[in-house]
Amino acid sequence: MDKQHETFMRMAIDLSLKNVAINHGTPFGAVVVLNGKVIAKSANKVHATNDPTAHAEVAAIRMACKKLKTFDLTGAVIYTSCEPCPMCLAALYWSNISTVYYANTKDDAANAAFDDSFIYEEIAKPIKERKIIFKQLLRDEAQKAFKLWQQQAIKP
Repeated sequence: MDKQHETFMRMAIDLSLKNVAINHGTPFGAVVVLNGKVIAKSANKVHATNDPTAHAEVAAIRMACKKLKTFDLTGAVIYTSCEPCPMCLAALYWSNISTVYYANTKDDAANAAFDDSFIYEEIAKPIKERKIIFKQLLRDEAQKAFKLWQQQAIKP
């Protein structure tokens, strides 16, 4: 089984290497596997698509969900060339990925000019102390959607 994990990780690393080699973007790759089969794989697509959310993990999760026609990837494993950033980490939790294998660490990423520590620091701050200005507006109106959701019989 270890050889299989290494094979999938090498796929993720290869995606990261090719992405830089063909000048499509940054050195990140991810592979989603379910029951020992590759469901989806992607390199980072931020530069290629001008989409700041198109990180390798998010792109691979989107592809896997589309292929499987579900937003729940329980039982799936992701192999990623680097420890996931805060956005990707959240996507992993929301998609219910069961296991994450990673190669480079977030410190390795920071040393290569991909430092996410400022995001972790911002999240920990009270909302009024964050760099981005947050202003609450029309909460009572927005609450109607939550109440409607709670009344519906079909739940995720």
